[in-house]
Amino acid sequence: MDRSFDVLIVGAGSAGSVLAWRLSEEPGLRVGVLEAGGHPDDPDIAIPQKWPVLQDRPYDWAYRTLPQAGTAGRVHPWPRGRLVGGSSCIHAMAHVRGHADDFAPWAEATGSDAWSHAGLLPSFRRIEAFSGGASAQHGGDGPLPVWLPDAELAPVVRAYMAAGLARGVPHIGEHNGGPLKGVAANSLTIRDGRRVSAADAFLVPVLGRPNLTLVTGVRVHRLAFDGDRVTGVEAEVDGRPARFSAGTVLLAAGAVASPLLLMRSGVGPAADLSRAGIPVRLDRAGVGDNLHDHMLTAGNVYRARRPVPPSRLQHSESLMYLDADDPTRADGAPSVVLGCVAAPTTSERLAPVDYGTGFTILSGVTHPTSRGRLTVTGPGLDDAPSIDPAYFTTDHDRELGVRALELAREIGAAPELADWRAEEIHPGPAVRGRAALAAFVAEASITHHHPVGTCRMGADADAVVDARLKVNGLDGLHVVDASVIPSITSGPVHAAVLAIADRFAGDFLAAGRG
Repeated sequence: MDRSFDVLIVGAGSAGSVLAWRLSEEPGLRVGVLEAGGHPDDPDIAIPQKWPVLQDRPYDWAYRTLPQAGTAGRVHPWPRGRLVGGSSCIHAMAHVRGHADDFAPWAEATGSDAWSHAGLLPSFRRIEAFSGGASAQHGGDGPLPVWLPDAELAPVVRAYMAAGLARGVPHIGEHNGGPLKGVAANSLTIRDGRRVSAADAFLVPVLGRPNLTLVTGVRVHRLAFDGDRVTGVEAEVDGRPARFSAGTVLLAAGAVASPLLLMRSGVGPAADLSRAGIPVRLDRAGVGDNLHDHMLTAGNVYRARRPVPPSRLQHSESLMYLDADDPTRADGAPSVVLGCVAAPTTSERLAPVDYGTGFTILSGVTHPTSRGRLTVTGPGLDDAPSIDPAYFTTDHDRELGVRALELAREIGAAPELADWRAEEIHPGPAVRGRAALAAFVAEASITHHHPVGTCRMGADADAVVDARLKVNGLDGLHVVDASVIPSITSGPVHAAVLAIADRFAGDFLAAGRG
């Protein structure tokens, strides 16, 4: 086995798959990819409707948060993919880039237009094969299918969309064409009725390149150093110690695993490392900080007048992005989001509703201001991390969480849904007033599975990585995944993660590092 590379990518998930695809296009560059899991072998992964039941299977890292005061003391499961393709094998397949305004803080934080919307648009276009064809906004022949369904939409979802339009919400057609506020079906990474993971799209098709090596079943313990330069990783393969060396190491293990690897290697907040029994190599307070995530209130559930047909897509078929103060407003980034699920969706605290007997309108805050942190609890891979997303710790998030639920109920009560709506089950007609609604949000909210920010990029002294995504204070090491995002996009972050990886790879090659 070759254990020496020009570039070593840690993680074969979404970012890692794009990095491998782009960097191995340079034939003189020896690229290695290390993945803790194996290739997908569960047939359920490919079935879009199965995604809600994939967590806690052997290929899920199955993280758990600390009890959250903002959600009534609840512990939240944080599924993350442990297999080739990473979390793109278990997420809900919605492809939403975010609003153009979402990226202005990225450019401002780094002082680089590379991370503006204009700077990322070529990457968004390059990675996709949009079902509507190529345009100034869309790519038509990229590796990743981005499919905008129409006839396949569930009838109850069509009624929900009609209710939004009747309320005066703009019709935007799709989420990635420019405007984001409005009514649209979800664009999905599905082809011929099957999930297409990032690995399916980017990595697996190029594994035949002679300069690309994927090694699965690798547990990476820590980084290897020569002074302030990272020279590779110390790992184990099939239970045996192994070392992989490289001129450049790229961490693409995600918003949880990348900062944990840094901390196990002695790079992070000195006090946390010392408590965990890890020698401090570089005191970096920002590693693991700035953790944030989207939450969804699950949910505003209705008993149906008639059986709700099974979804032909992936249950959650339409996101409606809105201005909380004026849902008819079209310009600017949204502040809240609604989503129609052609099935009952509830948190573990609410009474479940049988599949086929109801539908749900989810609601959430697009730009939460609550910030938490994660850290190590010990030096080993099996020491569970401490994950505190600090959900609903700001007035902004609590107030908008209630407002989003109010809008969900407004749409749910609309005449356009009368043929489907028998009664509201959750929160229920008796739950009225801000205090009662806030209590319901705390009991009903679940993660939207979008953790970001734990290796924040920026030009300031506290940023973990700079505009080139190089780790400050170390040579030969970059972080390229959701952890570098300084502030979350309006919607699902997966599309942005792919674009980050593509943009980084292009700049890396252009700088002659290949």
